Amino acid sequence: MQKILFTLLALIMISCADETVPKPKGQLRLEYPNAEYYSLEKECPYTFELNDRILLKGKENCAYELHYPKMKATVYLTYKKVDNNIEYLLRDAQKLTYDHVVKADDITEQPFINAENKVYGMFYEVGGDAATNAQFYLTDSTKNFMVGSLYFYAKPNYDSIMPAASYIKNDIRKLVETLKWK
Repeated sequence: MQKILFTLLALIMISCADETVPKPKGQLRLEYPNAEYYSLEKECPYTFELNDRILLKGKENCAYELHYPKMKATVYLTYKKVDNNIEYLLRDAQKLTYDHVVKADDITEQPFINAENKVYGMFYEVGGDAATNAQFYLTDSTKNFMVGSLYFYAKPNYDSIMPAASYIKNDIRKLVETLKWK
C-alpha cells in the first residue's frame, strides 16, 4: 500500500510541471526598397541604368563592381573590345557559366535581343548552391563585348540568398534592357 501511495504521490508531483508548447514555425521576411534607377554616363563605350542604392566601384578598361553591401553581394562587369575574337569571347563567357554546373541544380538560358540598339546576349540563371546565381554577356558582335557575374560573400545556400538574388537579378535585367553602345 505504501508503494502505491508513494508512486501516486510521485506521479502527481511530476505532472504539475509546466507544459512544453512547441514554438510556431516562423518565416524570415526580407523586404528591399523599391529600386530607383539612374543612367550611368562615363567615358566608356556604353551606357545603362543602375539602381541608386548600389555602390559603384570603377576599375580600369571600363570594368565595374556593383556592390550591394546590405546583401553582401557584388555584380562584376567586364568590358572587352571585339577584335576578330567574338567566337573566343562567347565561348569564354559560356564556359564561365557552365563551370558552375557541378554545384548547380539547373542553368536557365534566356536570350536577349534588342535589334534597335544592336545589343545581343544571354542571361543565365543558375539554380542551386553554385558560387554565382546569375551571369550574362552582351555584345554588338562587331566592336563591344560585356560580361557580368553575380557573387555573394557567403557560403552558397540557395534558399537563404534567394530573396536577395531575386532583387539583384531584377537590377541585372534592367541593366541588360537599358544598355546602349555609344
